[in-house]
Amino acid sequence: MRTKFSSELAALTEELAGLASLAQEATERVAVAVTEANLTAAYEVFAIDEQLRQRHGACENRAVILLALEAPVARDLRQVVSAMQIGDDLAQMSWLTSRIADSVVHRYPAPVAPADITGRLGEIGHATAELAAVAQRAIAAQNPAVDDPQVLPDRTLADARQRVLQSLSDPDWPHGHAMAVDLALLVHHYERCAEHCVRIGRLIRFFHTGLPLSAQIPEE
Repeated sequence: MRTKFSSELAALTEELAGLASLAQEATERVAVAVTEANLTAAYEVFAIDEQLRQRHGACENRAVILLALEAPVARDLRQVVSAMQIGDDLAQMSWLTSRIADSVVHRYPAPVAPADITGRLGEIGHATAELAAVAQRAIAAQNPAVDDPQVLPDRTLADARQRVLQSLSDPDWPHGHAMAVDLALLVHHYERCAEHCVRIGRLIRFFHTGLPLSAQIPEE
């Protein structure tokens, strides 16, 4: 019975790693869609979102069955609970990237923003994709060290976000309120993606150490 349970846990981890790979791919493709006004990349993001949601459902079902039939305890219980929450975070990341892709489709064939803002959005998109890649590697690792760095955004993401928001709030912004609101929402979606990556890092730490998220000290 223990062998079967261990096999199910391994399958759950593998499914979760697959979800993480899809979420990472979505962040990469949506960055291309935004910076290049690339309609094909935007529709690829929609397709990834649909695939991820289907696979998330299967992953969630496996976790629920493990909880209901195997009644895991201690580390095994933490693994299943963490997997369920990480899966939810990845699904939310996918939804957020699809909303960013919506902006590209809505503005096409025009770019989503003026050239200078598009360049800054490219910085944000690249930093977010890098963060998603770190989260994916942390999920896929079989035995990550407990003292590995948590998944945390670097200053590039925060600085680029701040510069964009400053431009949008400038009284002399010449491109209208509608575009300013749309771009502020787009930046917010990217910010939420980063927050989900950070939360995934803390969930992985919870799995390995048992330290609850509420007890983990937030980083600046």
